[in-house]
Amino acid sequence: MAEFSYSLAKFIPYQDAADCARVRAITKERFTKHKNPDFNIRIIEDIAELNLAFALDIVGRIRQARESGKKLVAIFPVGPMGQYPIAARIINTMGLPMDHLHSFNMDEYADQDGNTAPADWPGSFQRAMMASFYGLIDRKLRPPAKQIHFPATRNIKSYGRMIADLGGADVVYGGVGWCGHIAFWEAHLGLEFGEDLAAYKKAGPRIVELHPMTIMQNALHSFGGDWSWVPPKAATIGPAQIVSAKHRSFWLDGAFGKDSWQRFIARLGAHGKVNTLVPATILQTCRTDYTVLGAVAENVEIHMA
Repeated sequence: MAEFSYSLAKFIPYQDAADCARVRAITKERFTKHKNPDFNIRIIEDIAELNLAFALDIVGRIRQARESGKKLVAIFPVGPMGQYPIAARIINTMGLPMDHLHSFNMDEYADQDGNTAPADWPGSFQRAMMASFYGLIDRKLRPPAKQIHFPATRNIKSYGRMIADLGGADVVYGGVGWCGHIAFWEAHLGLEFGEDLAAYKKAGPRIVELHPMTIMQNALHSFGGDWSWVPPKAATIGPAQIVSAKHRSFWLDGAFGKDSWQRFIARLGAHGKVNTLVPATILQTCRTDYTVLGAVAENVEIHMA
């Protein structure tokens, strides 16, 4: 094969080409092997099976906490989404009350001035959660509205404290974005911290500028390919809320049929050097369940469309 050397595009914060090449070469067969025994990687081949497993994880934690007479503090993402309608159906079938659940969403879109999107805007995460999850659950079973929280302009400075005052999150669910973000904690934010992982892990909620890769990813997946429709900023939790949770459960389902946009970043997050410019890498340092769709775990190869 002919050699062709080049530098990474300058807008990509993580510039370690050697590390990128190393993780790119990790095959599907080697994907689940990790040096940290508490970082548990598994592959689920079928999307329906993955969505069901995710839903059962959510319902199981809600049920276990209720049977133990405890509250459940959970942080939820908008993306992945396929698990929520399934979880709602199971909750309704079981007649499982959720008045002990304190729900915090990871993030919400914001405009150029940091004003978060209203709940009735079609692209808002509040609307998405109501349409796909809470709105599908019988009213008598839903958590009280005062226990369903979203980061917003008005509460972003206290959002971390709101979670901490409840004893911290029992579980944080999430996915991994194209630039490596977890929640909307973007890759370029690591430039503020350099190699200071200790300080990075203490960073809390804020309004952030979205990375170009995030704009393009979300345009493609949620806005019909229209990058002009994606807001430029977002309110988000920080690494502190993720690493301080009692457990992390991350699910990567980024596929279009047999192809996937998430193959490389899934590997970089799970097997790349732990660093501040690929936020998902900090999951490797914690007890984490990292579940990957089969199409995402396939080898990273060049296939011209």
